Amino acid sequence: MFSRRHLIQCATGLAASAVLPVAGPASAAEAATPPTGAAQIAASISGQLFDGDGLARPVPDSPTVSDLAKNLDRTLVLGGGGEYYVAWYCGFFHGLLEQNVDPTIAEMVVGTSAGSYLGSSLLSGRFGQLRTEFDFFGHFPGLFARLAPVTAPNASQKRAQDINAAVKDGSQETIRAIGHAALASDNHLNGDGVARLAWLLTGDSRTGWPTPKMFTTANDCYTGERIVVHQEVARRNDIPLARAAGASSSLPGIIGPTLLGQRYCMDGGISKTWAHTDLVAGSRRALVITLTNGYEGSLLTGIPHNIHDEIAALEAVGTKTMLIIAGTPPGISLLDPRQIEPALRAGYERSKTEAPRIRAFWA
Repeated sequence: MFSRRHLIQCATGLAASAVLPVAGPASAAEAATPPTGAAQIAASISGQLFDGDGLARPVPDSPTVSDLAKNLDRTLVLGGGGEYYVAWYCGFFHGLLEQNVDPTIAEMVVGTSAGSYLGSSLLSGRFGQLRTEFDFFGHFPGLFARLAPVTAPNASQKRAQDINAAVKDGSQETIRAIGHAALASDNHLNGDGVARLAWLLTGDSRTGWPTPKMFTTANDCYTGERIVVHQEVARRNDIPLARAAGASSSLPGIIGPTLLGQRYCMDGGISKTWAHTDLVAGSRRALVITLTNGYEGSLLTGIPHNIHDEIAALEAVGTKTMLIIAGTPPGISLLDPRQIEPALRAGYERSKTEAPRIRAFWA
C-alpha cells in the first residue's frame, strides 16, 4: 500500500515528468483494397504490418455472439466517466463488498476508461488500495489535480477537445479524425506518464497481465479501430495491465495518447459503442454499469450513444442483462477533483439499493 507521503511525492513527480509521445508506425488497415490514393496506400501498408497483433476488434453492426463470451455464465461491463466515475465506482464496490456481494465472481470483466481502473484493481486484488487513495484524494483534491493536471487548454489541446465534442457520428472515419487530433495534442500528461499514473492508483502489474478475466478497451488514434486487450494479446504485444488501463482512459486533448504494442491509443469511450457490451454478447448473464444512458447528463464525447440499444442487442442473442445507470448531478465536470468526495458518497449509497438486486441476478 502506498503511503500518503509517497502519493504526494508521486503527484509532484508525475506532473513534472510528463513526456510528449512521438507518433509511432501506422496501425492496421480497414480493408484490403488496391492501393491507389494516399489513404489506400497507407491502409495497405498498415495492414501488412499490424494485422497480426490481434489488438483490433471491429464493433459489430448487428447483434452478434462474441467468441470471447459465448460459453460464460456471469459477465460484468464497466463503462467510463472520468475521475468522478472512478470515485463513484470506489464507493459503490466498497458498499457491495460490505454487503457480501463480490463482483469478482464474474468470469469476464470489460472495462472502459474509469471502468478499466476499477475492473483491473478488483481482479488483481488491489481494490482496497484504489479505494483508500480516492478517499484520501476526496479530502485533498488539489493533490489529485497535480497527479492528473487538467489546466486551461493550449491550442492543440483545444482542437482535440473541440473536435471530440463536435462530432455527430461514431464512424471509423470520425474516430480517426479525433485520434489524429489527439496525436497532435500537446498534453501535460502523456506516454509513459499515463501508465505510471494508472500503476500508482490501481497497483496493477507494470510487467504482465495477471488475470485472464480482464478485458480493456481503447481506440487506435491512427486508424480509428477499436482495440481490445486481454491476457493472450497482452502477452503477445508485451502490454502490462497498468498501461492498458492508462490507454483506456487517455481522453483526447487531456491526457495521452498511450502506446499499446506499436499503436498509439486513446480513451475507449471514443467509440460508436457506449460500453463495449458487444464483447460479452452470448454470455448467460451480463451486469452492465454505466455513468449515463449515453445521451443525457455529463458526457465526454459528442459521438451519439444509447445504452438501451446495446442492452437490446445483448438480449437479442440470449444474454439476460441487468443495467445500472449511475447518473450524475447536473452541471458537474467529470474531471473536477473536487467531485471525488461526493462521488464516493453517491456510489456507496447506491450500493445499498443495488446489492440485493445484483445478488438475486447472479444467484
